[in-house]
Amino acid sequence: MPKHKLTGTIISHKMAKTAVVLVEKVKSHPRYKKKMKIVKRYQAHDPADKYQVGEKIIIEECRPLSKNKKWRIIQKA
Repeated sequence: MPKHKLTGTIISHKMAKTAVVLVEKVKSHPRYKKKMKIVKRYQAHDPADKYQVGEKIIIEECRPLSKNKKWRIIQKA
């Protein structure tokens, strides 16, 4: 089964080896067909602490690394 990949922006990097990534999606309402922007935050694993706030990155789903961390940073977008 392929792993999910998402593109987002780092909004916080205050924790050790963890970055908070903001992912924006555009969905259509099922009945009214209006476009809605869905915003979600993910905690992603950054083992080398090499990414900074404001960078666009790609994250990939992985095994649970802690209570909230289930994503890993792959590369810059």
